[in-house]
Amino acid sequence: MISTKGRYALRVMLDLAEQNTDQYVPLKEIAERQDISEKYLEIILKTLVKEKLLKGLRGKGGGYRLTRSPKDYSVGEILELSEGTLSSVACLAPDAEECPRCGQCNTLPMWKKFDAMVHDYFYNISLEDIIKEDLEAKQTGIEYFI
Repeated sequence: MISTKGRYALRVMLDLAEQNTDQYVPLKEIAERQDISEKYLEIILKTLVKEKLLKGLRGKGGGYRLTRSPKDYSVGEILELSEGTLSSVACLAPDAEECPRCGQCNTLPMWKKFDAMVHDYFYNISLEDIIKEDLEAKQTGIEYFI
């Protein structure tokens, strides 16, 4: 299950992508638009800055901005940074010890395929894709999911 931390990180990244600016966007503005507490948002933003998805600037005129184009951020990258692994079972997590049953586990191939589908789905959606789809939905009045 994707937690609020992952969902909020994605919302913040989309918010900044929609601003379409090289200017720094103040934390307070993001928090108000996204209805997220500033304290919780600071925790999320700290991770995103540390991992270089965002650039932060303190003081007057400070705030946050994207470090690359919205088309260059995948949903998968954002979710894994904020959530950790998206693996469906513990034995497939990147840091997992080898399971003693992996040689005889008849469900392992199924879990590997499922994880590959989840990975491919999230890593093939960019922030730009979400913004474009949202604009199209608003223009046509039809809501749909990717």
